Amino acid sequence: MQAQLEPFHAIAISRLAHALKAQGRSIIHMEFGQPSTGAPPAAIARAHAVLDDDAMGYWESAPLKQRLARHYQERYGVTVDAERFVLTCGASPALVLALNSLFSPGDRVALARPGYVAYRNALKALHLQPVEIACGPEVRYQLTAAALAALEPAPAAVIIASPANPTGTLIAAEELAAIAEVCRERGIRIISDEIYHGLSYVAPAQTILAYAPEALVVSSFSKYFSMAGWRLGWLLVPPDHVARAQAYCGNLFLTAPSLSQHAALAAFDDLAELDSHLHVYAENRRLLLAALPDLGLRAIAPPDGAFYIYASIAHLTDDSLDFCQRLLQDTGVATAPGIDFDPVDGRHFFRMSFAVSTPQIVDAIARLQPWFAAQAAR
Repeated sequence: MQAQLEPFHAIAISRLAHALKAQGRSIIHMEFGQPSTGAPPAAIARAHAVLDDDAMGYWESAPLKQRLARHYQERYGVTVDAERFVLTCGASPALVLALNSLFSPGDRVALARPGYVAYRNALKALHLQPVEIACGPEVRYQLTAAALAALEPAPAAVIIASPANPTGTLIAAEELAAIAEVCRERGIRIISDEIYHGLSYVAPAQTILAYAPEALVVSSFSKYFSMAGWRLGWLLVPPDHVARAQAYCGNLFLTAPSLSQHAALAAFDDLAELDSHLHVYAENRRLLLAALPDLGLRAIAPPDGAFYIYASIAHLTDDSLDFCQRLLQDTGVATAPGIDFDPVDGRHFFRMSFAVSTPQIVDAIARLQPWFAAQAAR
């Protein structure tokens, strides 16, 4: 039986945005969570050198896996064997690899609602059963240990994300510890999406490995490392799952791009450059948070990390897709409809990415102010 997947509506918004741009319209792309900056200079320089000197081929970089292990020691104080890293063509294949190599059709996997659209759809595509837990402002739009403890029967696994997409909220360290304990007691496997680590504004994000060493971690070079188009990520697996994960990866995906692996290793030499991006995002966040109340957007998730603001537009519409289409057509500002992230309540929300330049944020606010005023007056 074929799985029925909902479309990723932000892609359709982006397609319309590019069509309008081709017509000569000025477009500000705030629909996708991708940095407007490129790869760091050291990565680009290394890529040029490799293109000149290396024919490349199927390859998994042992030096890159060793550098990732060092990264976990330096950032989190967690010791991880380099062989536990399986390099993938981005975080999306890493998630598919984790789900496909661990579970059987029909297994139940818990996740927060709202949450990243591909969690739900990847589960459906693999004939797993998403168990979406409504997470509202009272729990900062995040899964809690109490919610997992209350699920009957216990799911086979849970997907957590901190910082989360679309909200940018963090799970506090004590809550991560509590989630790990509930999962340990109930035999629930943990898959932690840590793709937005390095992009936090209130406190550093904590890896689940500090509380659940047997968890699987999904991450990539797309966000903090500003290398979205290089399509390189990793799945960090427990020692007893390495051989199985490698077998699945080799058969389903072969290897990650060789050029990207060379460049990613060099990117670790440019951490100061990458940290400077966070200062830009922090300023963009500050400007938007200051402007949102004047737009009538007062019910938002607290953007602790990542580069998103998830805002309620319930006072204006119950059709977030139509809302985002009209907003784009009228102002040239592309955003993402909440129905991508929450099929139940998302019709009352939209998401803005502030991973653009600060001048673009200033321009976007200037365009949005009269438009929202006109909507409120309708």
